[in-house]
Amino acid sequence: MISRIIQVDPFDLIVFGATGDLSARKLLPALFQRDVAGQIPESSRVIGASRKPMSDADFRAFAKSAIEEHVPDKERTPESVEHFIQRLAYVAVDAMSDGGWSDLKALIEKARGHIRVYYLATGPDLFGPICDRLSSLGLVDDTARVIVEKPLGKDLESAREVNDLIGKAFPETRIFRIDHYLGKETVQNLMALRFANALFEPLWNAGHIDHVQITVAETLGVGGRVGYYDTAGALRDMAQNHLLQLLCLVAMEPPTSMAADAVRDEKLKVLQSLAPIRGEQAAQLTVRGQYRAGAAEGGAVKGYLDELGDASSRTETFVAIKAQIANWRWAGVPFYLRTGKRLATRVSEIVVGFRPIPHSMFDGSAGPLSPNQLVIRLQPNEGVRLWLMIKDPGPGGMRLRRIPLDMTFAEAFHTRNPDAYERLLMDVVRGNQTLFMRRDEVEAAWSWIDPIQEAWKANEEPPKPYASGTSGPSAAIALIERDGRTWHEDEPV
Repeated sequence: MISRIIQVDPFDLIVFGATGDLSARKLLPALFQRDVAGQIPESSRVIGASRKPMSDADFRAFAKSAIEEHVPDKERTPESVEHFIQRLAYVAVDAMSDGGWSDLKALIEKARGHIRVYYLATGPDLFGPICDRLSSLGLVDDTARVIVEKPLGKDLESAREVNDLIGKAFPETRIFRIDHYLGKETVQNLMALRFANALFEPLWNAGHIDHVQITVAETLGVGGRVGYYDTAGALRDMAQNHLLQLLCLVAMEPPTSMAADAVRDEKLKVLQSLAPIRGEQAAQLTVRGQYRAGAAEGGAVKGYLDELGDASSRTETFVAIKAQIANWRWAGVPFYLRTGKRLATRVSEIVVGFRPIPHSMFDGSAGPLSPNQLVIRLQPNEGVRLWLMIKDPGPGGMRLRRIPLDMTFAEAFHTRNPDAYERLLMDVVRGNQTLFMRRDEVEAAWSWIDPIQEAWKANEEPPKPYASGTSGPSAAIALIERDGRTWHEDEPV
């Protein structure tokens, strides 16, 4: 199956923080792939902006190196790389002073008919100054859009401050708060599974679903992000955005259409329906952990405190939460959320566990009956598995066996899955906000997260330690096993 590529309108994408890790790992490779696919018009440009002094040729060399490192050999040729990097230009700009802004303005205004997309791949402390400067220089026209990365603040109050600063320069309809998990192919397929098929939606409620698990596990440590990470932690860095956004897509009511606000209205209702976790409840419904030295990535690794160089840090690198949604559809159905660094396997997935059958007609010789599960794998190996009970083939009586109906997207469609940033960047150019967070969503998420943070601060107990390369602290296992359930682990077929 060959997907149809529709070219977007001519644009200039100006990346602030263009020499950073996000630009090298994600943005430049994603734009290169869209260029190879023929989706980017010939006149479109990518303009790098950063404090680092650099010529156009230097920036092109930086981009070439990034593409060669992060794009597989089979997906690029010397000619395709050269074609892409000729789109690139660079201006040294200091967000906190006048340096370089006149040069940037002159370069942008060379293409007055282009859509202007400003990507703020910087710390949130620079969002306001950059937006203010763009506005004062007259660089925010009727087509200009701004993309901002997480974290949007560190709590509700600071998130409102950041949103206010961005909102002074850009209207809400042209602010794109990016969460790359929403651009993943499997996340899109979750909506297709629910709302394009008659099979699931009648069962998508507390009458048929026993519980839901959402896991985002990483084998890597914090690495070069240790300075930032110690001011954030897993709750702010992952739970407030990625985990809650995935929860919203699982739990939301059917939107009236795929229009951006129709989808985001339903997601907001879910966030507003989350039962609050306050005070002493946090000790029962949440677990925070911190990795210690252990074995990961094929060898011995340091613990978080050793990497940080501060034995007193109480920043969590793991969090597990038992969440409840207080509405008719989901009353009594627990949503178990977990995310962490230095875990045993790298996996992001949603597991929908259905209720057991009410009565078994089979005798003991048939074997145990397992409830059905829908496993939606975001990474690695994106796909969907529906676990069912069937008869084991062959004579000798009724023997039941649990097997999956398996759809791995790369195998089913014989094509590469575009990276999430590829889809999201093109959506910004099109002006489609469906996969981006609205301001009220961000603030509703913080309203639920803040009481958990406050409860942790009030509790003097440090995070639970866990060895690198394991599945996290034992308290996280107890969190779900107290309810007679277990965390899902990938099963061989």
